Amino acid sequence: MWRTWTKDVGLAAAVLLAQSAPFLFAHRVDGSGPWRLVEYLPVLASALPVVFRRKAPLVCLLLVEFAVGAYALVGDGPEQPIWFGALVCLYTVAHQAPRSHQVAALLVTGGGFLAVVGSVTTAVRELLTWSAAFALGALARKRAELAAAGAVQAAELATARERARIAADLHDILGHAFSMMVVQAEAGAAVAGRRPERAIAIFDAIADTGRKAMGELRTAVSGLRDDPPTRSPKPGIDDLPDLVRQAERAGLVVRLRTEGTPRHLPAAVHLAAYRVAQEAMTNVVKHARARTVELRTDWTVGAFRLTVTDDGVGTRVANGADRSTLGGDGHGLSGMRERVAAVGGDVTVGARPDGRGFRVEAVFR
Repeated sequence: MWRTWTKDVGLAAAVLLAQSAPFLFAHRVDGSGPWRLVEYLPVLASALPVVFRRKAPLVCLLLVEFAVGAYALVGDGPEQPIWFGALVCLYTVAHQAPRSHQVAALLVTGGGFLAVVGSVTTAVRELLTWSAAFALGALARKRAELAAAGAVQAAELATARERARIAADLHDILGHAFSMMVVQAEAGAAVAGRRPERAIAIFDAIADTGRKAMGELRTAVSGLRDDPPTRSPKPGIDDLPDLVRQAERAGLVVRLRTEGTPRHLPAAVHLAAYRVAQEAMTNVVKHARARTVELRTDWTVGAFRLTVTDDGVGTRVANGADRSTLGGDGHGLSGMRERVAAVGGDVTVGARPDGRGFRVEAVFR
């Protein structure tokens, strides 16, 4: 606010100085003495309203144009245009005044223009000058409107992306947790009568899976709250052993292999890699009828590769659908591809090279 006020005061001072120059450095042609105050007052009156042009553009324009007309009628001042302030106010009217005020400004300005025009040359020159001032203001107004619309669209796009991110996280977290808990609960019920100690361990695993899912859920929806200090760290590549233990509790035999030397990766890549492994494990538990799974990470100079391979039914799932396109519930593998693509990687899914089982491979470069 203060900066805008300072600019307008400076602009009014510049207009006043430009229009005062003839009074300071020129003399009457007839040598009849200095300029009179009454001849200078319209110059002052045509500059002062510029200070308040943003608050009342049309009123300021009318005051300035009245002063311009008064200059031609009062006294015998230097022959000069004193419509610099009027041009500034006309620009402001076009820039920020309502449409009705713009129409009124054009009518008043046009009427005054026709009343004082002296020749065709003068008419053309002043018509171009005043039209340019109005056109520049209208152009600035349009640019501001487009910028505001672009900001709104950017905010809506950011909101949509955040919703999609949260939806993907919820899908991965809940789908994995529920799948593991269902399998573990069925196994616990099967051995409860014969091996109660085994059943207790399975039910403890269910509780652990639930607690871990709750922690991830709090992290996933933390973007909806303004409470950053309470956010838990998001899972990453270092959490893959925990994912392996959960799958083992569901009855799978899982081998975790690491090739190469781990290095620093962005947090977004860590999360994407973890979600790929999580979704792949979930699909194995839900659809693969597999007994063993290999989770492999390869660290090379130019890329990080994560591969999940199982010895299950391959691309065909129990209901006859193609697992490479279905992804379990219709969203798993497509969401996996989108998540990896967002961090510059790509995903390949399909049958193993030997034709048995299923393979999910994500490469991050």
